[in-house]
Amino acid sequence: MQPSAPSPASSPAPSAAPRFDERLTAPRSWWVIVGLLGLSGGLIMFPLGTVPMLGGLIVAAVVAGVAVSSYGSARIRVVSGSLVAGDARIPVEALGAAETLDAEEARAWRTYKADPRAFMLMRSYVPKAVRVEVTDPADPTPYVYLSSREPEALVAALEAERA
Repeated sequence: MQPSAPSPASSPAPSAAPRFDERLTAPRSWWVIVGLLGLSGGLIMFPLGTVPMLGGLIVAAVVAGVAVSSYGSARIRVVSGSLVAGDARIPVEALGAAETLDAEEARAWRTYKADPRAFMLMRSYVPKAVRVEVTDPADPTPYVYLSSREPEALVAALEAERA
């Protein structure tokens, strides 16, 4: 007796692989600072004894580590016809032209060219960025600004998803 193939209705739907997936992790130097904050927490508790010193070291390092990890957990993805950036999920149909920004142009769009209505997912330690126009007339957001270490790949993924 041969095993029967699963019917299409009973097999799980394959999940769409993202065309682009980037996590804006914090730089290594920030993790050195986490270690130094842990050390300072231990030194603050040192006069109270060995056990409080170890507790201060652990608590300070964990709190600083959680803060750096959560800040560096921002993610940008192009998947299933949508641009997912942080908490925002924008259909690709609602987006217009995307442009890569070099370090100088990205700094300009973060500062004096910035529109307060824009959605910005920026990290100061990522020098390059992508700016994508929002073409949905019902959305007051003029553009989306996304820090990215691979802006060319993000623009290419948006163009491929649009096609």
